[in-house]
Amino acid sequence: MPIKNRFAEMLPQITEWRRDIHTHPELQFDCHRTAALVADKLRAFGCDEVVTGLGVTGVVGVIHGRSQTSGKVVGLRADMDALPILEATGVEYASQTPGKMHACGHDGHTAMLLGAAQYLCETRGFDGTTVVIFQPAEEGGGGAKVMCDDGLMDRFGIQEVYGMHNWPGMPLGSFAIRPGPFFAATDVFEITVKGRGGHAAKPHETIDPIVMSAQLVTMLQSIASRNADPTEQVVVSVTSIESSSTAFNVIPASVKLKGTVRTLNPDIRDLAEARMAAICANIGPAMGGEAVLNFDRNYPVMVNHAEQTDFVADVARRVSGACDEAPLVMGGEDFAYMLEERPGAYILVGNGDSAMVHSPEYNFNDEAIPAGCSWWAELIEQRMPVAAG
Repeated sequence: MPIKNRFAEMLPQITEWRRDIHTHPELQFDCHRTAALVADKLRAFGCDEVVTGLGVTGVVGVIHGRSQTSGKVVGLRADMDALPILEATGVEYASQTPGKMHACGHDGHTAMLLGAAQYLCETRGFDGTTVVIFQPAEEGGGGAKVMCDDGLMDRFGIQEVYGMHNWPGMPLGSFAIRPGPFFAATDVFEITVKGRGGHAAKPHETIDPIVMSAQLVTMLQSIASRNADPTEQVVVSVTSIESSSTAFNVIPASVKLKGTVRTLNPDIRDLAEARMAAICANIGPAMGGEAVLNFDRNYPVMVNHAEQTDFVADVARRVSGACDEAPLVMGGEDFAYMLEERPGAYILVGNGDSAMVHSPEYNFNDEAIPAGCSWWAELIEQRMPVAAG
């Protein structure tokens, strides 16, 4: 395709942007350097408006097409933040900040959307307005919600919104998507188990929170196996057990359990929380102690809208020749908040045979850039076509 050929020409430049961002990772809302780089480039491209500081460090660029008769306004979103991981890729452009790295490819997402923005500013081959959105704090900070709460959708008149994520293990530059629930709701919990501590040689004089915790861990797994409909997805994971004792011969007075609950159905989400509360309320007293649950609802289920999903799948086929059905993903994605505000869709682009995301060995594959940029640009030109003649 001509668009793809154009991005192949731009590949060295976009790769340079991507690797610069990779070298200087920033966490959550502390994306000041990345946001400044993005804003400077959008201004240099000739965006009609560039707004900074939305959602703390978010950046928004507005690009008008060569005509405005359609009245359509389409938003394109990329995330900018990195992860608190010590990089182990060994690449020459590796993170210069120990303990921080772009382990999820947000550097690639930002670079691809910058490349598409440059192309759209140069060509203006669409009838309407494109709003490019560069969001901080996807990794646990809910930056999408903060930007929406800051008035993102209404301020710029966004009618539809689209997102993209690279995906290791998918063929390089290929695409995959699914309608409806796609990424899971990701809730977190903490259970404080209270007992009575004492000497390990005299357990009868204690109320052992370790034994209570063991019972809790086992019972929590019954939510998926015995409470939820087997055709529904629910994952309850206890990921941390912390005792108030570090000695071999001391039974502690308390234990903390931490973990996550992941679901794709709001009713199952409610069920999981209710069952956790009931399990804690009964196991603690039954064993002479107490189990106090703190359940924090985090990102909601990310749901792709059917019509928009069909449309962007067709766009993907125009770019790469095919678009596969994506699997359900039990990981979370805060683009869910934007899809609650406006119709739209989220797609995966193949990163090839790379380490998985959130791994110290992961690295975004720059050869995916032309396909990703082409998808963004083709989406805009097909969604808001200029009338013939």
